[in-house]
Amino acid sequence: MKTKKILIIIGGGIAAYKSLDLIRLLKKNNFEIKTILTKSGREFVTPLSLTALTGSKPHENMFHTDEEAKIDHISLSRWADLVLVLPTTANFMSKLCQGRAEDLSTTVILASNKDIFLVPAMNVRMWSHLATQQNVKSLKNYGYKFIGPEKGEMACGEYGEGKMSSPRQIYSEIKNYFYNQKILTQKKLTALVTAGPTREYLDPVRYISNESSGKQGVAIANALSRIGIKTKLVLGPSDSQVDKGIKVIKVTSGIEMLNAVKKLLPVDIAVCAAAVSDVKPINKNTDKLKKSYNQLNNLKLDKNPDILEYLGKTNKSKPRLIVGFSAETKDLIKNSKKKIREKYCDIIIANDVSRRDIGFNSDYNEVHIIDSKGNKEKISKGKKSYIANLIVENILKKFLINDKNIN
Repeated sequence: MKTKKILIIIGGGIAAYKSLDLIRLLKKNNFEIKTILTKSGREFVTPLSLTALTGSKPHENMFHTDEEAKIDHISLSRWADLVLVLPTTANFMSKLCQGRAEDLSTTVILASNKDIFLVPAMNVRMWSHLATQQNVKSLKNYGYKFIGPEKGEMACGEYGEGKMSSPRQIYSEIKNYFYNQKILTQKKLTALVTAGPTREYLDPVRYISNESSGKQGVAIANALSRIGIKTKLVLGPSDSQVDKGIKVIKVTSGIEMLNAVKKLLPVDIAVCAAAVSDVKPINKNTDKLKKSYNQLNNLKLDKNPDILEYLGKTNKSKPRLIVGFSAETKDLIKNSKKKIREKYCDIIIANDVSRRDIGFNSDYNEVHIIDSKGNKEKISKGKKSYIANLIVENILKKFLINDKNIN
């Protein structure tokens, strides 16, 4: 792959020091880096440290004659394959919303014809403020892409959303972005993702369900959409945030989920991350069951449809790549390898749901990616957004291998 060029704009914030770790990681993996150091960013990162890491001096002054003779704000933008702003402060986002071009960084961004990734970092109150959220919405509508922020402890000692994504997470998203350019330029891919639990109602108030939050499935749908794949999401009861541009069909029961999946076929890639309840009542009572009634002790249950198995066995509109999830409490690898054979899928994502720090109802996960040949890759504990990026990277690698029509 041709060496990719990244222009990093370093903003003013305590998280600016993480840019040095990111640059090391990018250089180690053969990316070419140039930097713009803002006036406020200079308070946290020195020009000397950037020069030592990148091999070239950071650009700072738009009107510096020596620099301008070599490269102006237009050619600097055209040089890059991607522009990355970190940390992106609330103030910087406000400037971008207004279309201001008051210094080199804002001028380059306004003149850029490349994708621009913003990496927010700020106090939780600043991030959640209505003005900031309105700016985020506007910037997304303008076409800016966001990495993070994450939930965590702030430098100020407070806890919440607003913490800058780790260099590892940022690198993962950048790598995904470039890695998939070949596929995305040659083929307009479509994907279908199922996420969340299902609820199988016994009566108007009681139902059979599980602890799934839908976070991992939604994160995968978001990751697929962010790299340009047209994505459809069938979502059970969940309050997880879905990116704009994803077609969402909300369902409640397993039957509703299966019917929605059937209507959305054909697709190139199917990811079954939903935790569909294994059983459902044969009959739903129209009135609330009373504890004194024998009905509670004599409930008759039936198996729910197996959506993953349906996709694997169907000869009509079968996805070209099928990914399933295996949530286990013991014998994780053994049971997951068995499932990949029985469900006729290409990849199984195995996760241990017996742990309370990962999996169901958690922002974190730890998974094993197993393919139909038995190859296994472990992804250690990380944010579900980070896990999603690595899963999507693996999916597209597999898709590229399977798709003989892509050269």
